[in-house]
Amino acid sequence: MSSLIRFSHLKKTYIMGSNIVNALQDVSLSVDKGEYVSLMGPSGSGKSTLMNLLGCLDTPTSGKYWLNGTEVSTMDDDELAHVRNKEIGFVFQTFNLLPRLSALENVALPLVYAGVGKEERIRRATEVLEMVGLGGRVHHRPNELSGGQRQRVAIARALVNNPALILADEPTGNLDTKTSIEIMEIFEKIHDNGNTIILVTHEPDIAEHTHRIVRLRDGLVESDKPNKRVVRATRAR
Repeated sequence: MSSLIRFSHLKKTYIMGSNIVNALQDVSLSVDKGEYVSLMGPSGSGKSTLMNLLGCLDTPTSGKYWLNGTEVSTMDDDELAHVRNKEIGFVFQTFNLLPRLSALENVALPLVYAGVGKEERIRRATEVLEMVGLGGRVHHRPNELSGGQRQRVAIARALVNNPALILADEPTGNLDTKTSIEIMEIFEKIHDNGNTIILVTHEPDIAEHTHRIVRLRDGLVESDKPNKRVVRATRAR
């Protein structure tokens, strides 16, 4: 299986006044196409920094990052923006939906930036909303939806461009336990369809849904192990 993501000796340093903060010290990591991985670690471990690099929201101080065969670690802001819109679907803890737009319009927004025609935008946005169980809510605005429904809209928006990578940052952080389980079931369905998912979380019970758990500490990879319980269950299906 080919690597979708490959980091080589990635470092990220921030200068804060007279202090130098080594947020990532030396991270080498690869993720194959079709994997379902969680990134874990305490506050200050570097997982948020690594997520920003994964999502092409920032560039490393040194080291190299290849995404889908292209080196992105040396790209400028415009090039990174193009990669983000084409290759990455984001799901955030706070949903990041535009309040004045309907669910359908929120989901279709990445297609607007990609230059897709209106008829095709509506078709594809409707299709992914139906996939996440919101086919009957396409014209509802975010304030007319529950937290779980808003996160489903955010997941549909992440999927609509058929990206190479789904990157989810604490996607259940604002949800109750029952709704969190429902959202994780949607991610499992998305993974079963062949999508690559990297999920950033500090919650062990959420990470337990993924097939591989990478733990960071002090800007380094502390451990990188398959989740044997989930892998065994998947093989048994």
